[in-house]
Amino acid sequence: MNWIPLALIIAFGYGSYNFLIKASADHIHQILGAVILQFVALLFGCCALGWLKSQGASITGNVEGIRYAMLAGVAVGTAEVLSFYFYAKGISASFGIPMIVGGTIVVGALLGIFILREQLTFIQWIGLGCIIFGITLLSTSPKFG
Repeated sequence: MNWIPLALIIAFGYGSYNFLIKASADHIHQILGAVILQFVALLFGCCALGWLKSQGASITGNVEGIRYAMLAGVAVGTAEVLSFYFYAKGISASFGIPMIVGGTIVVGALLGIFILREQLTFIQWIGLGCIIFGITLLSTSPKFG
C-alpha cells in the first residue's frame, strides 16, 4: 500500500482528535473529558484487537515494546488531560491546534534524532525549521486566543 493515503487518514484522525477536544472543552470537566476519550479509545483498541485475533493474526510483543507502549500511554494521557485544560482557557482551535501539532512534530523529530539516532536530510531540516518558525510566529501574534 502506498503510504500517502495512510498518512492522510492518520492526519485527518489526529486533526479531528485535536478539534474535538477543543469543541468539547467548554462543555465538560477536563478530567472527565480525558477519561471518556481514553475509555472510548480503549474500547476501540480492544475491538480492533479482537477482530485481528478472530482473523487469526499473530499478536506479539516483547518487554521493550510493552514498556514503550506503556510510556506512550502515560504521555498521551498527560497530553489529553492538559489539552482539555488548555482549550478550557478559551484558546481558539485555529491557534491551539497548530501550536500543539507543530510542537508535537518538533518534539517527535528531536526525540528521533537524539534518542533513536535517526538522520534528517537537508530538506527535512528546512521543513523542521519552517515548523519552528511557524510556531514562533503564532506564539508572538498579538491575539492568540
